[in-house]
Amino acid sequence: MNIAVVGTGYVGLVTGTCLADTGNNVICVDIDTAKVEKLKNGEVPIYEPQLDILFHRNIKQNRLSFTTNLKEAVDQSQIIFLALPTPQGEDGSADLSYILKVADDLGKIITDYKIIVDKSTVPVGTSEKVEAAVKANAKVDFDVVSNPEFLREGFAVEDFLKPDRVVIGSSSDKAKAIMKDLYRPYVRQGNPIIFMDEKSAELTKYAANAFLATKITFMNEIANYCEKVGADADMIRIGMGTDTRIGKRFLFPGIGYGGSCFPKDVQALQKSGMDMQHEFKILNAVLEVNDKQRIILADKIKSYYGDDLTGKKFAVWGLAFKPDTDDIREAPALYIIDELLKAGATAKVYDQEAMENVKAELGDKVEYAADQYACLEDCDALIIATEWPAFRTPDFENMSNGLKHKVIFDGRNLYDLSQMENQGFYYSSIGRKLIQ
Repeated sequence: MNIAVVGTGYVGLVTGTCLADTGNNVICVDIDTAKVEKLKNGEVPIYEPQLDILFHRNIKQNRLSFTTNLKEAVDQSQIIFLALPTPQGEDGSADLSYILKVADDLGKIITDYKIIVDKSTVPVGTSEKVEAAVKANAKVDFDVVSNPEFLREGFAVEDFLKPDRVVIGSSSDKAKAIMKDLYRPYVRQGNPIIFMDEKSAELTKYAANAFLATKITFMNEIANYCEKVGADADMIRIGMGTDTRIGKRFLFPGIGYGGSCFPKDVQALQKSGMDMQHEFKILNAVLEVNDKQRIILADKIKSYYGDDLTGKKFAVWGLAFKPDTDDIREAPALYIIDELLKAGATAKVYDQEAMENVKAELGDKVEYAADQYACLEDCDALIIATEWPAFRTPDFENMSNGLKHKVIFDGRNLYDLSQMENQGFYYSSIGRKLIQ
């Protein structure tokens, strides 16, 4: 099929590349001229496992191309994916201005039947707004389809190529048949393509992310209680996760959720509810707890050293909000660092993928290390904020020699408690016994 993907951000680039990899001809569109030139030159602007391999393969096979010319892309395509940003407004709502602007433009340039697909995460009723914006200028038939993405950063390529399910919201039999054909190669193992109305499809994405954020937050509440009563959150996680009604995923205690999806989507759903005089009381609690959880390590550090951290220097391992990505949006590490700096401390940081993004965000407010062990030198303690695999089995002798004191505040529960005790570390983790 001939496809246009409007927007070359995280979702757009993964979507366009993966669609091209099953034989479709894909043109990705972006208004950022410099970005498009880099893409044409083979530069992948984000870190995502396997994406670069598929990206270069499909450029070489002439199935994937890039342009700033929307009309050029639309004229050659039957299906137009809108993978545009929906940034969070000051009131928590999703800003639809980018999507509606493109919808208005599409109405002026389409000359034959098109399927316009909302791939961005959007509030209930967006498909109607897109349809109205296109219809205001269009002189030909078209359909608007809601097709939310369920891509996990770090696993996005795998999730697209082998999805648990594909959700398609449409009232058009013609559009549903074409979309089914498009996605058929990705569900050969029998995972479902689920058809529903547009509003239900839009809400499905928000409901899924809000539920997962709630699951994470509930486990963090349990972990914080464990510390007060002497229970072990990791043991409880295993005991809960083996119940098939609950499942083992998203039960790891830690320093809260971050990234581009959960924080924004939970707040957008909360705001959408308020607009309809419906209060999501559970989501209110989720947001409140997560705000506190992101800085819980800073609270533990202040409890250990005192509120005034002047003269203290902390090593921070991990800056991305999760491993296998360079995304630092709403990353707990940045909230922790901010708390430390406000208390008078300094920080030296290391992350194997997210350093450049942090430099753009923090500049010279922190010191940047060349590797994880150089990060420890002259530091009073280590903070672990992202569970990169390389941090899981470190050289503890190197760690002991690098740090001024054998003190670790672990926000991801990477190490065995008995191991830390044998190594002689002061070790504070989440929802487990304090080793001192």
